[in-house]
Amino acid sequence: MAIGTSLPVGQRLYAIGGRQRGLRHLGAGVDWYEYQNGLVVELDAGTGQAIRHLEYTSPPDVCPDEDATILFKSGSLRDDKLYLCTQTEVIVYRVPSFEQIAYLSLPLFNDLHHVVPTDAGTVVIANTGLDMVMEASLDGDVIQTWNVLGDDPWGRFSPDVDYRKVKTTKPHLAHPNYVFLVHDEIWATRFELRDAICLTNPSKRIDIGLERVHDGFVHNDRVYFTTVDGHFVIADPERCVVEEVIDLTEMSPEGVQLGWCRSVHVDGDYAWIGFSRIRPTKFRENVGWAMRGFKRDFGTHLALYDLNRRERVAEIMLEPFGLNAIFSVCPRPIDVVSE
Repeated sequence: MAIGTSLPVGQRLYAIGGRQRGLRHLGAGVDWYEYQNGLVVELDAGTGQAIRHLEYTSPPDVCPDEDATILFKSGSLRDDKLYLCTQTEVIVYRVPSFEQIAYLSLPLFNDLHHVVPTDAGTVVIANTGLDMVMEASLDGDVIQTWNVLGDDPWGRFSPDVDYRKVKTTKPHLAHPNYVFLVHDEIWATRFELRDAICLTNPSKRIDIGLERVHDGFVHNDRVYFTTVDGHFVIADPERCVVEEVIDLTEMSPEGVQLGWCRSVHVDGDYAWIGFSRIRPTKFRENVGWAMRGFKRDFGTHLALYDLNRRERVAEIMLEPFGLNAIFSVCPRPIDVVSE
């Protein structure tokens, strides 16, 4: 289903994620993370049509030697620059041409989950595999690192190891998976602790609770979080309190599995939220909620919610365009015309 032109939201969107090597049902005894390409697809929300702008494969020297996982995790759009990250790289493209204008890969990168630019021209990166957030220049200078538990960043890891060649460092103690800026403050969501913490002012913490948390999208002095089981959380970062929780599953047909809820863009009274098909995982406690009473898998898709009326008003299926997982949705700048 596509939306109508009367809805006050961006009509063209960048959906960012990855293509799976092969879709497996939840009971398969395989690793859940089998991705071979990072994808960026531009969606026309008015028609449901799409343009695939980018299909990316990481070079072998920045990947594990066997069974490398390759996809785009969460990205950020600022002006005409799209900041993307793979497991081990930060790549900046100019849109809409998708000319690559910056590239960064450091030995301490492992399981990157998000990158966001700062006003100073640096980038803040969720270096999830090392339970770390870091600020760096695009020239490769590391400005600051934070262990998101407040510990020594190198207490559990070694600065002498090339972690790009390490397939996984799991289990993670905190699993920081999204970074966001509130004025001059740097924040991160902590998946395992179900909260968001201010790294530059550790006295600030938002206790989200519920299921494991993902995004931290800032809009009009509020932060919007998603939890993986389909809750939409609105918080005040100044008072560090949750103001409202919306259960997205209540707006969906009974018995439908929406998927792993991850990626959000808020525009006025509307929110685009992404859902990825549930994949097999050896860490099954992360998806135990997915097995409770659901009969039909909706598949990887993007949904539009009217936050005032509490209605799911549209959806765009993404798997026909090659996206088996979605990590980010960004509105294409309205003054940019696709080439």
